[in-house]
Amino acid sequence: MKTLLANKYLILLSRLVLGFVFIYAAVEKISDPDSFAVSISNYRILPLQLVNIFAIALPWLELITGILLIYGVCIKENSFIIGSLMLLFTVMVLIAVLRGLDIDCGCFGTGDAQKVGLKKIVENLILIIVSFNLFKVSEKSTDLSIAG
Repeated sequence: MKTLLANKYLILLSRLVLGFVFIYAAVEKISDPDSFAVSISNYRILPLQLVNIFAIALPWLELITGILLIYGVCIKENSFIIGSLMLLFTVMVLIAVLRGLDIDCGCFGTGDAQKVGLKKIVENLILIIVSFNLFKVSEKSTDLSIAG
């Protein structure tokens, strides 16, 4: 099983999938920061003073980590950042579900309009597992460039 999880093609595919998911999500949010700020405030977790800061900074972090992951730059570090963000997003979705909020998750800006719920939590958990595997495998392997 360890050999399968460390397969260079699986690692490359994992990097590409995570990278493109984060790039797509970031571009949508960067293009409409006002709507993303509304999505963040709908969770009713952050103080209003921090909503705009997160709405502006978070998409750029997603974009940069996604690009770097695709190109194989600092795989361990970027997979850790992505995994941490996914964990944070999952906790926020879980809190919203437990509080009975019927809101869009804001995951891909307003273009996708996915609701918070069990489906979103499962999707996030899959991405967390993929990022964790990348983090673990990147400790052991140095030949994970985009060329394979």
